[in-house]
Amino acid sequence: MIKIELSPEDIQKIKQLRYEHPHPMVRRRMNALWLKSRGLQHREICRLSGISNNTLCKYLRMYQSGGIGELTELRFHTPTSALGQYRDHIAAYFLEHPPATVNEAARKIEELTGLKRSPGAVGRFLRSLGMRPRKVGAIPKGADPDGQEEFRINKLEPRLEEAKQGRRALFLSMLPTSSLHPFSAFFGHLRVSL
Repeated sequence: MIKIELSPEDIQKIKQLRYEHPHPMVRRRMNALWLKSRGLQHREICRLSGISNNTLCKYLRMYQSGGIGELTELRFHTPTSALGQYRDHIAAYFLEHPPATVNEAARKIEELTGLKRSPGAVGRFLRSLGMRPRKVGAIPKGADPDGQEEFRINKLEPRLEEAKQGRRALFLSMLPTSSLHPFSAFFGHLRVSL
């Protein structure tokens, strides 16, 4: 059992911090210390505070070594990525040459830095750079861009021009809506009859 002597000023500060400190871990520490100041046994303090005996001993040793200030310090382990030192270089490269896939980005990062990372880790790293996956649409199998351009120039635009001049009627009709587009249920799709 660890014996500690608490001054009346410390007891008053502990009593205040056990309810008013913004972080719950510090409040738990102060509560355990306050119960210790009330003369409770370690087993009872642990039961009431919901902590283990080892944790209570750690709190008491922290108080012995640095007082209340030691108990209010929060030291969380925050690991840093080895890619962090290459962050600006990778961001500049991907700004000029955006990767099509996460796997492609992983290969390029390995080439640039010599560090091999999993696709999941690379995806998280790219999101930390502010990069997001691009949404792309699929081109239908039978799509003919040249034929579409030819249709637009030779047939559609002349007919639209005739409609503007009043020599042709233009009819719009609604097609069934698609659930693939969020606004399609509201606006629907337009079909032009020329």
